[in-house]
Amino acid sequence: MANYKYSVENTTKIQREKLKKTALSYSILDAPKPTQGTRDLVDRYVDGDIEISEALALTIEKYRKLGRSRD
Repeated sequence: MANYKYSVENTTKIQREKLKKTALSYSILDAPKPTQGTRDLVDRYVDGDIEISEALALTIEKYRKLGRSRD
């Protein structure tokens, strides 16, 4: 994943923080604010702990589990 433009390896923490702010501003234009759990995952990306693709996969898995528990 290192060749991905927004990978941790290819960005600085300052760049990732700016990406986070831009994404948040777009995401709340016509929708509720992301959950604290989702914001925490994005913060882990900004800190360089995980890739954004991992944050996305973890978020999807969370909601899949929620959906299964409702069945």
